[in-house]
Amino acid sequence: MEGLIMAINLIMGLSLLVILHEFGHYAAARAFGIRVEKFYLFFDAWGIKLFKFKKGDTEYGIGWLPLGGYVKISGMIDESMDKEAMKKPAEPWEFRSKPAWQRLIVMLGGVVMNVIVGLIIFTAMNLSYTKEYIPTKEVNKTGIYAFENGRNIGFKTGDKIIAVNGKKIKRLSDAVSIDALFGSKITVERNGQEVSFEIPDTTYRLFKKKGVQIIGPYNYNFVIDSVLPESNAEKAGLKNGDTFIAVGDSNVNSFGLFTELLAENSGKKIDFKIKRNNELISLNAQVDSFGKLGFLPSQPSYNMAQYSFGEAVKYGTAEAFETVIVNAKGVAKIFEGKEKVQESLQGPIGMAKIYGGIWGDWYRFWRMTGLISMILAVMNILPIPALDGGHVIFLTIEAVTGKKFSDKFMENAQMVGMILLLSLMVFVIGNDIYKLF
Repeated sequence: MEGLIMAINLIMGLSLLVILHEFGHYAAARAFGIRVEKFYLFFDAWGIKLFKFKKGDTEYGIGWLPLGGYVKISGMIDESMDKEAMKKPAEPWEFRSKPAWQRLIVMLGGVVMNVIVGLIIFTAMNLSYTKEYIPTKEVNKTGIYAFENGRNIGFKTGDKIIAVNGKKIKRLSDAVSIDALFGSKITVERNGQEVSFEIPDTTYRLFKKKGVQIIGPYNYNFVIDSVLPESNAEKAGLKNGDTFIAVGDSNVNSFGLFTELLAENSGKKIDFKIKRNNELISLNAQVDSFGKLGFLPSQPSYNMAQYSFGEAVKYGTAEAFETVIVNAKGVAKIFEGKEKVQESLQGPIGMAKIYGGIWGDWYRFWRMTGLISMILAVMNILPIPALDGGHVIFLTIEAVTGKKFSDKFMENAQMVGMILLLSLMVFVIGNDIYKLF
């Protein structure tokens, strides 16, 4: 069932992005009076269609082969390889009869649409899901708590974050964004002095592991606010208002240290020392497999900041383009030999696993869809024949030189590009299957 939900989430997300990408081409073509013969989600290979209808000059439908989608623009050499149509004289409504700058805009329409969709999704997530953030100035009242991974890269508990790469940050999360973990300079106030250190450019690998914590707003003392019914905490005799003094042999002086000690003892029984009404009490409790006991702690009085519309747009745009930068850095690591291509590339099976197998987890769904939208924009603009980027290169050369490439050249370039793309597709799908086992 989980696998089915993963597949449904993937198909939903990609279908939305494919339709919007192709609509970018469609809208630009229509704006210049170019006919669009077909608008399809999935490919109707060998003429097999699941659904179709015609409105005006365009046939809309759903094909059977779920490898993307396409718009068939009159007078354009594309994946349909309709050579017979290209032998006829050019008509005024055809792609090939339009000036190079108009054809260039048509080819950029899909990429532009993917970028717009990515920006809208990331902005909307800040307004609808995240809604608020922890300002750095609030956490700096007590300083951050540095978990083991944070300590390994240079953070220390009590650090007050000042800047990343010389730029002051308003949100605590920006100190450990995935872009920052590709290598950055962190400036903090430590014991009253300004200190700077470099995060290694290999730290991003931490994100390949689930549940990794680096730093957090947990450098504060706490008491038990409420014990959950029938929990391990209740069975051990813990009560509201209890204060933890020690976990095992380690003294506890912050909520961050407490959670780290529990995580180290997941699934084990462990001794505790607590303070109750000025009396020290020793207890023994079972820590569950998630590193929890079953109580709610008291919370510090941080003043959370609500995203204004302007901030949502600002940070949403930054996060959207950050995905592009991070993926570009990841590709560079592959070419530098610092990452294995088999471990870095994700095919449809890998993407389905990232989407997750929980129906209704819309935060994860939209975040993944926004990320893929930005990646699709980058992938499609690559200068590879058969991709939008290949057409853009040829059209740019034509616009600059005034010389148009022959139909024969474009047909051969399209064929080479399709072979390259199909080879890459076979590789990533095979790689996905290999990783399953």
